[in-house]
Amino acid sequence: MHGIGVILHVAGSGRVIASLSEAIHEGQVLCDRDGTRVAKVMELIGPVRAPYASAAPLTNSIKKHVGKNVFAVTQLATKKKPSQQQTDRRSQASAQKTRRRRTR
Repeated sequence: MHGIGVILHVAGSGRVIASLSEAIHEGQVLCDRDGTRVAKVMELIGPVRAPYASAAPLTNSIKKHVGKNVFAVTQLATKKKPSQQQTDRRSQASAQKTRRRRTR
């Protein structure tokens, strides 16, 4: 986790606008000093040397974070894809439900 920028304000659309010290990826999660997830970057705007991020807030109390530093979080945990066997079982169960509905 390293310092990445400052939250400037909350836009009329509800998105958070942050001034960044370096470019990051869309989808990156921003958090505060305590590690609380604050926002998820939806798009990067502005010049490449001094980019801004438009981010979707991840907390209801986003206004208290305005003017504070945000940090980039590396996402370590990813969802595992279901195995082929699990997928086949789900589709079979779905097909059985459909057949039952049609015959009734």
